[in-house]
Amino acid sequence: MSAHCMLTGAQPGFGNRISHSHRRTPRRFDPNVQSRRYWLPSEGRRVRLRLSARGIRTVDTIGVEAAVARIRARGIRV
Repeated sequence: MSAHCMLTGAQPGFGNRISHSHRRTPRRFDPNVQSRRYWLPSEGRRVRLRLSARGIRTVDTIGVEAAVARIRARGIRV
């Protein structure tokens, strides 16, 4: 589960590489997933979240408390 965003659920997409001769070989489109630590004031501890770039912007917009609530609503343990 390394290339999954905990908040948005972004996961790898699959497609084909197409060479100059137009041969097709399988490839993966991985989301830009990064590990970030946030201070969670309600629990008095830091939480480590694996978020995509869009997920990081979402946390900046809605706040870490609401983001953790959404992650837990998806059934992911934080």
